[in-house]
Amino acid sequence: MTMIGQPINRVDGPLKVTGRATYAYEQWDVGQPLYGFIVGATIGRGRIARIDTSRAERSSGVRLVMTYRNAPPQGRPDTTLFSSYARARPTLSGPDLHHYGEPVALVVAETFEQARAAAKFVKVDYALEPGHYDFAARQEQAYAPKNVRGLWPTDTAVGDFDSAFNAAAVKVDQHYTTPYVFSQPLEPHACVAAWRGDELTVYVCTQVVDAARTALASTLQIDSQRVHVVSPFIGGGFGSKLGIHSETILAALAARQLKQPVKVAMTRQQIFHLVGMRPTSSQRVRLGADRDGRLVAIAHEVNMSTSPVEEYTEQTAITTRSLYAAPHRVTRHRLTPVDFQPAEDVRAPGEAPGLLAVESAMDELADALAMDPIELRIRNEPTLDPERGVPFSDRRLVECMREGARRFGWEHRPTRPASRRDGRWLVGYGMAAAIRMHFQGQTKVKVRLAPNGTAAVCTDMTDIGTGTYTILTQVAAERLGLPIDRVQVELGRSGFPVSSGSGGSWGAGNSSVATHRACEVLRDQLRVSARNDPRSPLHGLDPAGAVFSGGCLTIGGASEALTELLARNHPEGLEAEGEIGSMRDDPNYLAHSIHTYGAHFAEVGVDADTGEIRLRRMLGVFSAGRILNAKTARSQLIGAMSWGVSAALHEQAVVDTRSGAFVNRDLAEYLVPVHADIPQLDAIVLDGFDDKANVLGVKGLGELGICGAGAAIANAVFNATGVRVRDFPITLDKVLPGLPLLDG
Repeated sequence: MTMIGQPINRVDGPLKVTGRATYAYEQWDVGQPLYGFIVGATIGRGRIARIDTSRAERSSGVRLVMTYRNAPPQGRPDTTLFSSYARARPTLSGPDLHHYGEPVALVVAETFEQARAAAKFVKVDYALEPGHYDFAARQEQAYAPKNVRGLWPTDTAVGDFDSAFNAAAVKVDQHYTTPYVFSQPLEPHACVAAWRGDELTVYVCTQVVDAARTALASTLQIDSQRVHVVSPFIGGGFGSKLGIHSETILAALAARQLKQPVKVAMTRQQIFHLVGMRPTSSQRVRLGADRDGRLVAIAHEVNMSTSPVEEYTEQTAITTRSLYAAPHRVTRHRLTPVDFQPAEDVRAPGEAPGLLAVESAMDELADALAMDPIELRIRNEPTLDPERGVPFSDRRLVECMREGARRFGWEHRPTRPASRRDGRWLVGYGMAAAIRMHFQGQTKVKVRLAPNGTAAVCTDMTDIGTGTYTILTQVAAERLGLPIDRVQVELGRSGFPVSSGSGGSWGAGNSSVATHRACEVLRDQLRVSARNDPRSPLHGLDPAGAVFSGGCLTIGGASEALTELLARNHPEGLEAEGEIGSMRDDPNYLAHSIHTYGAHFAEVGVDADTGEIRLRRMLGVFSAGRILNAKTARSQLIGAMSWGVSAALHEQAVVDTRSGAFVNRDLAEYLVPVHADIPQLDAIVLDGFDDKANVLGVKGLGELGICGAGAAIANAVFNATGVRVRDFPITLDKVLPGLPLLDG
């Protein structure tokens, strides 16, 4: 019975569409809660000189106003921990302020409305200090971090780039800039905290349960075994919920002091200043090629923003190290301190902004060579990883490009920019390559087979809307030969076996492989029981050819129901644990370059009079090993492609350089695509199996779809207009001055 790969509907779908899926802020079984509202600083840098909470404390229903003056002592972040998400997150721990919106008080009242109203009565006088909020003006302050995310070297160099680039027949040397952008999931960051004695339970939207537990325990300075994290359903994360934030810490502190459950949720506006963003970046890309389009030199140098309080480096130039062949190479990462909240992972951290620049530069090179952009990329396809010198585990980038070109009708692409018109619309085609490293993190899963023939799969792995409940159901159902409705998956509780959570597009691969291995242990135990049981029709038969299907174990022509086998041999049921280790300990990751790949194709129309840009259609073709569920995979990819459209045409957080505030801090002015912006869009996934990635041959794809997608849009805009915009997003004011003058 083949279940893996089938496009079955989400098993948790009925719960969600009927409103029975309970998210963090919707938990009511803790008893009557109180409500907290965060008060944020209105300066970007300085100190609290005076804070007056008296009027707020006298307000109707208010039970507590917490500030740095009455907040309990908290643990400090342990920067030696590899995972920044597991570090302590002290809040209201002193009068110093490091960014706009930083919490200065928490007002707790009997209702949300009372807490929000009273929050306006907290009066704060500030001692303002000079802050640095203009990234572009401070790039001379850039420094080299020790490494990139503790995983990669900051810089790489192969050959003699300068000499090769200077001697190249055709050169591209351009700068590309990307803005601050945010994850902004549909579900706001929220928490319900409840104490029972010295035991804390938090219902919180977190992508990594174990990291949340560790961070809470170290912040509150209690044993992690006394912290219980519950996160069964998450309304999107996109990286913003990998770590916990101030609402969780404040809810736990207030609930402990008041001895009553406390709910705290960020407003949409607060998310812009209390949750990290993708750093802004300035990227220099240099490409040197011969007249035939073969690269002789490639350099990708990135300068990005970081907080002086907590360093964060996006891996923006990492994929350039593996994407195209060139004998002479340089990559660099630099950080410029500015006084904003610490940056955090945003969907496809590093690859998304990096490919926006590199794939735009490749299109510029193709234009300079008068060469088809696909042909240019094929001519620079490497046979080994260009910098590591190891073989690729499974690289089908060229196949993605060729299949995409065939399906999209690439042969009809205008070969000369601004040469095709449809009424008032200038029409252009663009394409870009996609690449993303496949990650692997330590994960454990427990599978229990009950005497009635049902299976329960348990892990603290989370489902952020990606379909974890469904794919783990499929894996367990296939390996144990059970119908879908006989498998129950339980996720998101700290009492379950520990996983690496949902993030980095590794959650599906990690948890499905661990589930598969747990099921293999159960299969072995059942085969042995059948062979050794004189009462079984399978007694004495060679178990090598055993088949699990329809709730039965079959060997040759003999078969027995699992329920009967269990009743006699395992009346209490069977239980097994499966595990997958970290990529740092996996020899396949040392011996191979393991990535996922894709190719994006886009057609845009640009209004010849106004510069308005409209996406007309878009196609992505991807290679990501074996697919666990065709329907959820496509959903993830088209969602990620929409993110790419957003990065190219819509998203930017605008900074008030006087205060460090984001002035467009709501979804009315922080633009993201709506339905009208995303017309015909499709994603195709090539059948595959990467045996170097893991035993199931699966790789992550949730973030692959955004990689390169924005560059395909940008390249299509150039093809339509002849205008090359290198400062993202591409808005009509950047296009309009360069539009060709057309008759008619």
